[in-house]
Amino acid sequence: MILTPIDSGALPALLDCFAATLDRPSRALFRGIAASSAERARGTPAAAHHGVACAVLTGLGMALVPGAPQIDFSWNGQAARRDTEAYVLLHEAAHFQLASPARRQRIDFGLGPGPETGARAVAEREATLHGVAREREEAMASLLGILWEVELGHPALASFLDQNWLEGAPQPGAAAHFAAIAAALRAGGFIDADGRPTRQLRRSSDRL
Repeated sequence: MILTPIDSGALPALLDCFAATLDRPSRALFRGIAASSAERARGTPAAAHHGVACAVLTGLGMALVPGAPQIDFSWNGQAARRDTEAYVLLHEAAHFQLASPARRQRIDFGLGPGPETGARAVAEREATLHGVAREREEAMASLLGILWEVELGHPALASFLDQNWLEGAPQPGAAAHFAAIAAALRAGGFIDADGRPTRQLRRSSDRL
C-alpha cells in the first residue's frame, strides 16, 4: 500500500529526480522499472501474466496449490497458493530464492505473516528471522520480485510505487537504500550484471 500517494501528473518528474540521485549501476537498473507501466494489468493481459508467473515459480521448484493465501498462507512450507495476482506470486518466488534452505521449508519463509496471509497467528509463531535481518530480506524480495516483473514485461512500476520505493524521494536516503539492496542482490547472484533476475537459490544458512 502506498504510504504517500503520488499524483500521476507528478510521477514523470519524480522518476527523473530519483534517477538523478542514483549511482550509475543503480540508474541503469532503475531505467527498466521506470519504463514499465504504473497501471496494473486487467482482464486477458492479467490472466496471461498470472500464467507466466506460475511458470516462474514451478521453474524454481515451487509447488502450487489452488486457493487464495487468505485461506491460510502464501507459502505453507511446501507450496504456494496459486489464486492471487501475478506480482504477488513473483514476490513469493523472490522470497523462495532469498530464504535460507531451512526457511524455505517454513510457513511464509519464517518471516511472519505477509499482507495476504490468512492464518496470521500461526505464521507469526513460525517466524524465525526478525529485526533488521528480516527487514533487509523483505526489501531484497521486494526489489527482486519487481525485477522479475521487468524481465517478464509486467507492470513493474506499479509494484515499485505500491511497495514505497519512492517514499522520501528525492532525498538521498531513498536512493542509497535502492542502491544498497540492488548491490546485495548482485553480490548474492540473484541478479546478473545487467540487473536481470537469475534462478539462483540461496545456499547459506541464517547467522544466529
